[in-house]
Amino acid sequence: MAERAAAGHTWSVGRNRRTKDREVSQYMRRQGLVRPREGRVIGGVCAGLGRRFGLGPWQARILFVLIMMLLPGSQVLIYPVLWILMPSEEPTGPMVGAATG
Repeated sequence: MAERAAAGHTWSVGRNRRTKDREVSQYMRRQGLVRPREGRVIGGVCAGLGRRFGLGPWQARILFVLIMMLLPGSQVLIYPVLWILMPSEEPTGPMVGAATG
């Protein structure tokens, strides 16, 4: 019986984590922080930050690198965290190759 309760607790923790992840993703989307589908080089983080703050993708990349040079080693942590937290941009038009009927 205790094993079953522990398994239920694990499921509940997993569900709560997914709910929190979804909330963070929705918050980022409302703030305009999304990774665009076009203009990505690695994960689209810099392109998304540039779009949010009115910069071109390459301007944002250069600025990101310059700022990260001030904080050595931080880019190893910051970029992947933003990649995980920033949702990918939703498709706006019909998908290529989608069946039309």
